[in-house]
Amino acid sequence: MDYSYLFKGLIIGFSIAAPVGPIGILCIRRTLTEGRASGLVSGLGAASADAIYGCIAAFGIAFISNFLVSQQVGLRLIGGLFLCYLGLKTWFTKPVEQAALVKGNGLIGAYASTFFLTITNPMTIISFAAIFAGLGLASTNRNYLSAGGLVLGVFIGSALWWFFLSSFVGLFRAKFNTYGLQWVNRISAVVITGFGLFALVSAI
Repeated sequence: MDYSYLFKGLIIGFSIAAPVGPIGILCIRRTLTEGRASGLVSGLGAASADAIYGCIAAFGIAFISNFLVSQQVGLRLIGGLFLCYLGLKTWFTKPVEQAALVKGNGLIGAYASTFFLTITNPMTIISFAAIFAGLGLASTNRNYLSAGGLVLGVFIGSALWWFFLSSFVGLFRAKFNTYGLQWVNRISAVVITGFGLFALVSAI
């Protein structure tokens, strides 16, 4: 395998994950209120979805890509409604109740929610397709080993970003008391709901 593809995938995965959007806000909020594990697992959910979209772009699975793009209005509606739901849930969640969420089903739910939000964003596959085409990586369609290395790099790069973010934010967790965490919840709720409403308006 040409390890340059692994390195290129790592850079692409890191770059696509880094812009702070609804997933980033969720990761920061969960790290502050539930701990680093919850923040990191939330990020890994997004990284897994990034890897799937990277796989579609790298292996040139055109019919899946075309289907996702053709259904982008429906996917945006679903994603927007889910963001609004998460925003409302975050607003009414009390920090003292969140310690129970960091184990078992809590971590599974954290992973599943960010995976779902990322996978219902059809712009992600468009971003990967555009980047791969721009960097001349479309040729990996006929080289499964190189394409596999590219996808692995995308996952590692995305996961590294979420590890760095959750670790950095986790350093400040001890500085927040219950009152401070309540404000973290409220600010996050407003931002997340805003992203959800924007997704709904753009879909309509």
